[in-house]
Amino acid sequence: MPKFHYPTLLFVGLFLCTCVRAPEKPTQKPNIIMFLVDDMGWMDTSLNGSEYYETPNMERLAKMGMQFTRAYAANPLCSPTRASILSGKHPGRFGMTTPAGHLPPNPNEDLTRTKGAPWQKVVQQGVRTFFPLEEFTIAEALKTNGYTTAHIGKWHLGQKGYWPEEQGFDVNIGGMMHPGPPSFFSPYRIPNLPNGEPKEYITDRITYEAMDFLEAHKDEPFFLNFWQFGVHAPFQAPQELIDKYTAKTDPRGKQNAPIMGGMMEKVDQSLGMLLDKLEELDLMDNTLIVFFSDNGGNMYNTIDGEFPTNNYPLRHGKGNIHEGGIRVPAIIAWPGQIDPGTVSDELIQSIDFYPTFLEATATAGNPAQQLDGVSLLPLLTDNKPLKREAIFSHFPHYVVAPDNLPSTAAWSGDFKCIKEYGEGENRQPAYRLYNLGEDPTEMNDVAALYPKVVARLGRLIDDHVAEIGGMVPVINPTYVPGSKSPMGTTKAFPMNKYPSY
Repeated sequence: MPKFHYPTLLFVGLFLCTCVRAPEKPTQKPNIIMFLVDDMGWMDTSLNGSEYYETPNMERLAKMGMQFTRAYAANPLCSPTRASILSGKHPGRFGMTTPAGHLPPNPNEDLTRTKGAPWQKVVQQGVRTFFPLEEFTIAEALKTNGYTTAHIGKWHLGQKGYWPEEQGFDVNIGGMMHPGPPSFFSPYRIPNLPNGEPKEYITDRITYEAMDFLEAHKDEPFFLNFWQFGVHAPFQAPQELIDKYTAKTDPRGKQNAPIMGGMMEKVDQSLGMLLDKLEELDLMDNTLIVFFSDNGGNMYNTIDGEFPTNNYPLRHGKGNIHEGGIRVPAIIAWPGQIDPGTVSDELIQSIDFYPTFLEATATAGNPAQQLDGVSLLPLLTDNKPLKREAIFSHFPHYVVAPDNLPSTAAWSGDFKCIKEYGEGENRQPAYRLYNLGEDPTEMNDVAALYPKVVARLGRLIDDHVAEIGGMVPVINPTYVPGSKSPMGTTKAFPMNKYPSY
């Protein structure tokens, strides 16, 4: 059974307000806001124990709804998770398993690879560099039910021809191919994002645009896909906030990057401004709000020689399939539908939002759009446990993040099993098993103690990869034992292969 704690924070929602039947009025459709942060780690909020970042508006939202302690992105990097939100599918189904959306589209490229670099034990397969237009997105689905749809902020799901307006969005402000903004300060150098006064901050600019959208569409049902550029690189923040966090010390001794402190506070302010606007327009009680991050906090870039953040006690960060790279903060709020101040330990994933939005709005899905996620609505409104055996992430790549290996992971109950391609005897797969209930740091591999669990989850992983048609690494015939990667470790990936993660 799922565990709930009162009082506490996280999932805010919206209530299906049944109008008075004068003659006969339909049930009012809830608005939906998908508030997505870029590269925000599970420990990057005071909700989960950070004593460095100040996030009062995240706490405010959590008090309105339900917070999730075990929420996962579909992938430990941004574009695949974003695609999973829009499609309700695992991104391995369409081969977009790294964030390559800034590169030229490759619809006709054969993704099969047979040779790798000498330091690679296995050959990682190619990836799609765009989110397929054939996917029937949640925006397209909601439009069939009378919703006005807007995307504001980062996109990074393909070059021109693969932008939000091609995927069901009536409004697109700022959504192009950029992995991160050319500048966080105006002028932003993003053609479809208006510049502000000199040195205006981009987080403020997209928030102003979002509030204008709310004002313009307050009398009709809307879906606002509000995807932050923060807290992705380039690492830039207003000087007054940098000074504020320079004067702070983390009592935990873990998070100490003043620029990141400023960036995180601006994202929190953005959330607060949006909540204030909903209250001003009397929309709060009819708006379902999801707060989520696309992957874990960045722990491979540096600012003045230090990582931008620290995900401890979770292991590693962005670009790594361990918990720090893929477990993320999550809140869903819907006043009148979700009990306020609750916390759930259920496993949820980014693929679940699509079916949740369909059910919450009574929107008919497209039978041709296969959904991998499950609706969270019974959990949110009736505390009913989710019915599935496991969740998965297929990430078969070497990337720049420390200690990452081509892997597929499964979470089931308290257990997490990772299948590492090429790391076993004779470069066969190796299996790691962690009991996250007892060991959230993933420091103790208990595979030898639970062989039956490993066998069961290993079968589930193989079945999952086969079912989604996921590309799988093969043994590299050009591997040279002991050879070093360009990053100085056999487990790193060349930085210039996919620039600007």
